[in-house]
Amino acid sequence: MSAPDYLPGHGLLTGRTAVVTAAAGAGIGGATARRFLEEGARVVISDAHARRLKESADALAEEFGADRVTGLTCDVTDEDQVRALFAHAERTHGRLDVVVNNAGLGGTAELTEMTDDQWTKILDVTLNGTFRCTRAALRSLKAAGTGGVVVNNASVVGWRAQRGQAHYAAAKAGVMALTRCAALEAADYGVRVNAVAPSLAMHPHLAKVTSPELLAELTEKEAFGRYAEPWEIANVIVFLASGYSSYMTGEVVAVSSQHA
Repeated sequence: MSAPDYLPGHGLLTGRTAVVTAAAGAGIGGATARRFLEEGARVVISDAHARRLKESADALAEEFGADRVTGLTCDVTDEDQVRALFAHAERTHGRLDVVVNNAGLGGTAELTEMTDDQWTKILDVTLNGTFRCTRAALRSLKAAGTGGVVVNNASVVGWRAQRGQAHYAAAKAGVMALTRCAALEAADYGVRVNAVAPSLAMHPHLAKVTSPELLAELTEKEAFGRYAEPWEIANVIVFLASGYSSYMTGEVVAVSSQHA
């Protein structure tokens, strides 16, 4: 089964300011930034890769307008850079409405061969980075007192086991738990916190770091017999960021049939 047609925007995020991490390139972050712009938002994109970030920001600004797109380099393992990112969003656009925590790092290693550095690196980017950005987002949104939304990128691997993925699965399960706990606290000041849990969303970087055999095996397990396009995950993130999900918080939405 082939992917459906790309959907046009419907103004679901008009007037809102969003921060999207790990948004340089052709993955879920980049697709989310584009979808948000198509839905009328102003977007601050960030990434740890300065060159790719500039290329992405310049291309989006040319298409959607320089007043609606800015980019700022941010390594989510660095608290000072995280603070600077959110300060930039508020200073540039005067407000913050939506934060998408997309930054994450994968890898494959059997537990008996996994080093402390491999474990720590995955956890620091994927879980601790989401924590740092969620904390910064909630501090900002709480102070503003105008509500807002946080959407975290989890993974179906946070629910189900996969060989060689103990560090990544632990990190993504942590993102799910963080999402649920943050949602309870953020509800006190009108902020919603949810997460998406994709399975296999294809992009060039994934193809480079994953064997064709594993990609074929994972694809075959999907109900539609194909991988997701990054924009299909971004569509669900748009839904969670919009008023259409106004009564949803603390939820982890699987964007895959492979969630158990």
